[in-house]
Amino acid sequence: MKNPLHWLLATVVALPLMASCAAHQTPPVPRFSGEPKAFEIFKAVPEAETTQRKEQRRDLYVNTASGEPVPFVITTGKVGPIDRQGGRLRLYGDAEGKLGWNVDNFVLIEIALPDGTVLQRVAVGFQQGASLGSEQIDTVGPMQFHFGPGEIDLSRFIPANDPVVITATALDTGSVGSVSDLFLILSEDAQVAGVVDDFRD
Repeated sequence: MKNPLHWLLATVVALPLMASCAAHQTPPVPRFSGEPKAFEIFKAVPEAETTQRKEQRRDLYVNTASGEPVPFVITTGKVGPIDRQGGRLRLYGDAEGKLGWNVDNFVLIEIALPDGTVLQRVAVGFQQGASLGSEQIDTVGPMQFHFGPGEIDLSRFIPANDPVVITATALDTGSVGSVSDLFLILSEDAQVAGVVDDFRD
């Protein structure tokens, strides 16, 4: 027969430990649900010759067979702080999520914490590789000028439940450059929710 005193002591020791473990359990990550939310990144900029543009991103170098390896800035936009709450963040040409978008040559997406710490840089559009110092910038999607609605999904580059600031810069490497309206839309993750959302590819 077990000693009642030993059993009582074991219980007294175990209860605080169990309470401590319960208090330190990580809360579940919330999942975005409901109507999609649209964030305007920038408005369309019509086609213009590269030589007419005044600003360059001199910290960047773009591999190009012809044209300027130091790209010219067409326009820049910023969104955030934004928390995707486990949802999906994709690029569209309108706030309703029905239109595609285009750029000549490419858009640089920079994802940072609110304090300015850069987490990730990716390039979308027509370029054969871009770098910032020793950092080779990842390319997302095919090398082309036009993208369908929601074709570019940035979700995997963005923390699931931490606020970030997203800066987009449309860049031109030669001849002429332009960009359409560009929106970032936060929508429910269909794979998590178990349903197909309206913006699914």
